Amino acid sequence: MIKLYGFPLSGHSHRVELMLSLLGLPTEFVLVDLKVGAQKAPDYIATINSFGQVPAIDDNGVVLADSNAILVYLANTYGKGQWLPSDAAGQARVQRWLSAAAGQLSAGPAAARLATVFGAEVDTVATIARSHALLKLVETQLSQSRFLAGEQPTIADIAFYTYVAHAPEGNVSLADYPHVRAWLASLEALPGFVGMPRTAVGLQSQ
Repeated sequence: MIKLYGFPLSGHSHRVELMLSLLGLPTEFVLVDLKVGAQKAPDYIATINSFGQVPAIDDNGVVLADSNAILVYLANTYGKGQWLPSDAAGQARVQRWLSAAAGQLSAGPAAARLATVFGAEVDTVATIARSHALLKLVETQLSQSRFLAGEQPTIADIAFYTYVAHAPEGNVSLADYPHVRAWLASLEALPGFVGMPRTAVGLQSQ
């Protein structure tokens, strides 16, 4: 059984939770309570994640941190080639979106949601503007392919799903992005899909 160290309202944690569920892997969820700073506890930093963040996993002694890195590990170890292409061009297409997940997605929809859900001090006008700039790019891509890296779902989609699905919590509307909404529905229809709890803040409170 794989141990997942995470927090229920962390989008990064949910990426890994979703991937584990889609793969049908037995999982023990270990709560790391961000509200009390448990991710900064000396023992957690020393043994689980030296960066003091969630998520992390312990797969029978293989301890890994960083949600995107964990997605790559799970796809390679348990995905049977279904979630990460084996060819160089396919892998590069996936990596492009993993990089965007760590960059533009984090600085846009994820940051906007941090302000409303966790009370983080961010420039909300700038983060919402960055969110829509990114969503326009995603909308264009999804008008050309069913999923971000092609016609089959990959870990690129898993890396993007949570913060896009929960963007309205950060006052980022998805109304102008029909292909994005259809893509979300396609992922939510996958066998084994599990969602992250929604928070009644931002546009989600209306």
